[in-house]
Amino acid sequence: MNSVEQEIKRLRDYLNYHNHRYYVLNDPEISDKDFDMALKELERLEAENPEFSDPLSPTQRVGSDLTKGFEHVVHERPMMSLSNTYSIEEVDEWFDRVKKGLDGEKFDIVGEMKFDGTSISLTYENGRLVRAVTRGDGTQGDDVTANVKTIRSIPLVLQPGDWPEKFEIRGEILMPWKVFDELNKEREYNEEPLFANPRNAASGTLKTQDPREVARRRLDARFYYLLSDDLPFDNHYDNLLAARSWGFKVSPAMKLLHSLEEVNEYINYWDKERKNLPVATDGLVFKVNSLIQQMNLGYTAKSPRWAIAYKFNPENACTRLRFVSFETGRMGIVTPVANLEPVQLSGTIVKRASLHNDDIIRELGIHQGDWLYVEKGGEIIPKITGVDTSRREKDAEPIEFVTTCPECGTPLVREAGEAAWRCPNRYGCRPQITGRIEHFAARRMMNIDGIGEETAELLFACGLVENIADLYTLTVDKLSKLERIGEKSASNIVAGIEASKLVPFERVVYALSIPNVGETTSKRVAKAVRSMDRMQAMTVEELTAIPDVGPVVAKGIFDYLHDPVNESIIERLKEAGVQMALSEDKLAAGGDKLAGKTIVISGTFTHHSRDEYKDIIEREGGKNAGSISKKTSFVLAGENMGPAKLEKCKTLGIPIVSESEFLDMIK
Repeated sequence: MNSVEQEIKRLRDYLNYHNHRYYVLNDPEISDKDFDMALKELERLEAENPEFSDPLSPTQRVGSDLTKGFEHVVHERPMMSLSNTYSIEEVDEWFDRVKKGLDGEKFDIVGEMKFDGTSISLTYENGRLVRAVTRGDGTQGDDVTANVKTIRSIPLVLQPGDWPEKFEIRGEILMPWKVFDELNKEREYNEEPLFANPRNAASGTLKTQDPREVARRRLDARFYYLLSDDLPFDNHYDNLLAARSWGFKVSPAMKLLHSLEEVNEYINYWDKERKNLPVATDGLVFKVNSLIQQMNLGYTAKSPRWAIAYKFNPENACTRLRFVSFETGRMGIVTPVANLEPVQLSGTIVKRASLHNDDIIRELGIHQGDWLYVEKGGEIIPKITGVDTSRREKDAEPIEFVTTCPECGTPLVREAGEAAWRCPNRYGCRPQITGRIEHFAARRMMNIDGIGEETAELLFACGLVENIADLYTLTVDKLSKLERIGEKSASNIVAGIEASKLVPFERVVYALSIPNVGETTSKRVAKAVRSMDRMQAMTVEELTAIPDVGPVVAKGIFDYLHDPVNESIIERLKEAGVQMALSEDKLAAGGDKLAGKTIVISGTFTHHSRDEYKDIIEREGGKNAGSISKKTSFVLAGENMGPAKLEKCKTLGIPIVSESEFLDMIK
């Protein structure tokens, strides 16, 4: 082995070791900078010496190639499900059945957390990851190895140990609460459907076609079952401790229990303490520890007799209202927010919850200092569900909605038929201005990296950007002089602004913050008008004639385009080189196989991403919809279609079309 190869091996071992310390043990020994410098050196050596490449090198965790489908793999050992219960009494009954099944023989139980993610099976040979497969239908699943390699808490190469030459380890791919909340905040801002819970988010991410996006979402994992013809121990508990020493993330909540009393104590303890965990859980799992006793107890047709899952009841809490704040958004809508005494709920500390509008406050009858019931609606966003009036102070006054903008003091207006109060000071109200700048630069709009909420506020406060057209006057010299923006960040921002000139016209329309014009409407309008010049020349009646653009939306577009301030901004964007017409490929005639059909997409897919299917539907003349109604023509359903949508399809008689059926439909 020459010196270069030795150095590459040394760096790989060094990075694998410190990756394990950081992501699994949560006990880093070196700084992020030192880790990054070592990683960059390894990247350089591998690039200069491709003969020493290794698909399991730490440099490969970021994800690279775009995967266009997943291979189906048959599990060597079926992945069975566990029988569930919500009752401690039923756990006690299971314990008694185990006792009878073992003819009174002494046995121990292993208590574990039931993590709420998506099941995964990993196969290792000679200490190296060779395959990662989803549970699928229990008999076969999808090979998602490329995506799993991006999850930093999963070892690609094992720590030294007495691991079997070949083994399988099963666990749960998870999205931590913190990452989940950040991702949903980003999706909400981009007007994308929110993930219902971390489980759906983890499952959807794992089936994403681009490993780079998987890497960006920072998934985690926990492991709970080791299988091999050559296991190191004859019991489940010690095997998992061994797996932990090899580099796997095994929950510290795992505990060896010696009696039914200890099982019940374990349930009572975690029913409260689970609120403090960084990842979602939905219960506990109890397993007979001895592998021989497991074999003697055997299986039913669907599940093992030696294990049971205890499911927690849904969480809610009652906490005191500190005050209601009123916040003005990008479109001028003023939203009331309940600021609460902090309370732990579904893995996070809840301090705030939107009250949405004046009508909701009145319906709930909220008074100053009230005790409010709060839960996470679908485990997503904190939601106020009621008031404990028995704890209300006698002299408490009802909450009154503000009459002027909390930011600029302008009297609020409320249009007939609208629930929201709005600040009409569109061009003089700070959060509206900075909100439009942030929206314009966001990923699904102009995708200008480096301009988020804080930077938009800074650019406005310094007088550099007062509207979106001002972004195209920024230079590295201007930006690098600002606090918190160095020369490298300034260069990245300017490069992103330059690249945004190539963003297609339909996204430019969305980026402009035209009232009531979201992503889908922007695409329809852009396709119909073909250019900004044509859109500016159209009457309200002509705009109304565009499919799915009603009179209110058409009037909003017309008024926006004929406002002198916006006319000036659009003219400056044109001069800067921003795309103001559809590209030639978009102008090419599309198909009509889905003409007149309204389609809802649900679940995860193998051959294309959800966004790709949305584009296909639109190119073939169809319409995308976010929710199922009587107008829905059919639901394009992938894996993990939500049970609520499935039930609604049955109730309304809406057809469900599989991915393969859909592809056949459009040829």
